Amino acid sequence: MTEKATQRPLGAQISHMLKARGVDVIFGIPGVHNVEMYRGIEEAGITHILARHEQGAGFMADGYARASGMPGVAYVITGPGLTNIMTPMGQAYSDSVPLLVISSCLDETASRRGQLHQLKDQRAAADTVCDWSEEARSSEAVYGLIERAFSEFLTERPRPKHIQVPIEKLGAMAPQGWDYPGIPAYARPVPLWDKMDVVASTFKQAQYPLFVFGGGASTAIRAARQILEMTGAASFSTSAGRGIVSEDDPLYFGSYLARPDTAQVFEKADLVVQIGTDMSEVDLWRDHAGNSCETICVNIDPEVLARGRGMDQRVFSDSMEFLKALGARLKDQEPKTLWDPEYVSECKSRWRAEVDAERPGVLKVSEALNATLPEDVMIYSDMTQFAYVSNETWRSARPGHWHHPLGYGTLGYALPAAIGGAIARKGAPTLAIMGDSGFQYTMQELGTAVEHGLSLPIFLWDNGKLKEIEDSMIRSQIAPNAVVARNPDFVALAKAYGAHATAPETLEEMTQAVNDAFEADKPTLIHVRAGVIGASD
Repeated sequence: MTEKATQRPLGAQISHMLKARGVDVIFGIPGVHNVEMYRGIEEAGITHILARHEQGAGFMADGYARASGMPGVAYVITGPGLTNIMTPMGQAYSDSVPLLVISSCLDETASRRGQLHQLKDQRAAADTVCDWSEEARSSEAVYGLIERAFSEFLTERPRPKHIQVPIEKLGAMAPQGWDYPGIPAYARPVPLWDKMDVVASTFKQAQYPLFVFGGGASTAIRAARQILEMTGAASFSTSAGRGIVSEDDPLYFGSYLARPDTAQVFEKADLVVQIGTDMSEVDLWRDHAGNSCETICVNIDPEVLARGRGMDQRVFSDSMEFLKALGARLKDQEPKTLWDPEYVSECKSRWRAEVDAERPGVLKVSEALNATLPEDVMIYSDMTQFAYVSNETWRSARPGHWHHPLGYGTLGYALPAAIGGAIARKGAPTLAIMGDSGFQYTMQELGTAVEHGLSLPIFLWDNGKLKEIEDSMIRSQIAPNAVVARNPDFVALAKAYGAHATAPETLEEMTQAVNDAFEADKPTLIHVRAGVIGASD
């Protein structure tokens, strides 16, 4: 290839480099500052998805990443484009999602004020919600930072990155600057041989071993189930780790970690093994799981490993590699644990009843939906009571198929994230679950879903208020305030965007509407009214 043929404006070169690294879809909104980034998108063979708001673009890229296993990529403009996408970046950081945001930036800000889209320090603003935020002032720097981002997505805990490029540089001619079509297939961390001998020795002495599987172990489903069968250990999962353990495993405690008396289960354990989980506040809603025994913490994040107590074993390793290595050392061991399946069943029944009592009327609807959905459906939920109930009680057939905005806990996540997921999984069933308040944060992205003809059911749980906040105020002896807002006619609103819409009145009508929506020619809003749906069933 001649030098002349490889010369393009830098903005176009960025798209070509991303394509060479496997990027097929970019989400974003063009503007006068980043227009040069749009010069090479079609030429590179990349599909661009136009969002209605940069927050929607970020959530779409997040949903695409979770569904495809590839990094989600978004293009945004200087200033407000970047600040608008910072909420999705913060969510992706909390949930370990590989998201690459590339923005334009002003050429100079130190001596000039009053420029269009000017921030005092744009790079530093983005740095507060992502793994790193860097400014690339040359084509070489752009290429190097993209390479670094994709390398780290493969080898480290995946988290969002931000690269900003000065406007003048985006339009300047630049050489190709990379000489191979993709980055190498890097290996994930493997546990040290000696460390695994110690772990296996500890495990062989345990009579009440207890595993906790988090979202970081989602790719290790087979190895996890083999270890549980081999050892007779009991287990929990975080809500992000649901589906790793079979729902029919008689020693599976489910994803009820947040129930206060799960601490008694942990007290009973004589060895706890935490794999691919932070065991953070949003997993437990208490300071500690409750065990006084030794803990083996397996993670690829050194920060998580550093939280262990002095007596704990900490293993820097990929979850699958750890489980395979442990299985190799325990393969001749007969299960000798003392966990009682009846005890596990009694605990789960009690916790399920507690969930039902705390948020009356939700569980019946959730279980009806759970029973009728296709096994391979991928669900994106929002901060809504329907999701809070389902996060503890939903029977998951496989991991990585229910995505909830944990940690950062933003509203408005589900619809745009589900759009990204549906684009990544063409022809496979995808479902969005939102509350009436959260839907109104990003409801404009209905336009994007209609534009692309997505067969996307949007399950809208409407209790007419911020019910979770109202309940919290009442528990705190605060007179409920600012928890009721006037809602629009959701069915009419969806139809105004060109979507299908329906308001079922029975559980049978509801489940039928959801399954019909998977076959529809465009998205379907399913307006499910709390207190109406299921009341007569």
